[in-house]
Amino acid sequence: MLVWAKQILENVHGMLETSHGDRVEPRGLLRISTSQRLGRFHIAPILALLRKRYPKLEVWLELMDRRTDLTSEQFDIDIRVGDVTEQNLIARKIVSSQRILCAAPSYLAERGYPASLPDLAHHDCLLFRDRDSSFGIWRLEGPIGMETVKVTGPMASNNSDIVREWAHDGLGVIMASIWDVAPSFEEGKLTRLLPAYHQSADVSAVTTVRASQSEKIKVCLEFLSEQLTTGPYALGRI
Repeated sequence: MLVWAKQILENVHGMLETSHGDRVEPRGLLRISTSQRLGRFHIAPILALLRKRYPKLEVWLELMDRRTDLTSEQFDIDIRVGDVTEQNLIARKIVSSQRILCAAPSYLAERGYPASLPDLAHHDCLLFRDRDSSFGIWRLEGPIGMETVKVTGPMASNNSDIVREWAHDGLGVIMASIWDVAPSFEEGKLTRLLPAYHQSADVSAVTTVRASQSEKIKVCLEFLSEQLTTGPYALGRI
């Protein structure tokens, strides 16, 4: 009964979306999920701008460093880093990005630079349980194609902010998205390692097939895409 009632409300909200020329005025509840750091420093302030532009819109943002099930958890949009493997979802790439290897100058002064990807097995690596990555297995694209190295380290977390701060403190090597560590490079807190290697980590907005047809969702996706690429909270590059 609750699912049926929710469906009716969604249909009503869809019909209430008013159009003025080519402009659609979105209204009703928009439920978005994303990862902790991406949500806190980028998606959250962008959604504040979205709400100011479209005051009839209500927003619920949930941050979680795990993969979201859009259907069972009833989210409209999941802002995701990495590959989208579910065949029943629609993915719109917003930003092309990569994960790279880096460490603090203090760590490198003590332990030296890894000369090759297999050398990472002999370094302290700080492990972060990301949404789309195998824990303790780093797969990177290099000069001879995809390579894999099993890494270990004394510290691990499911929070990327914590792992990055540990790296700043010289505790080990991390693999992180370019936009995540761009400020650390600018401030001299981190140095890139093995620049010939990277892991694809595009940022995509993921919706169900049904949600992708909603004018409300289309307008919001356009706004998110614009802001994440050129707005004041755009994802950084190095």
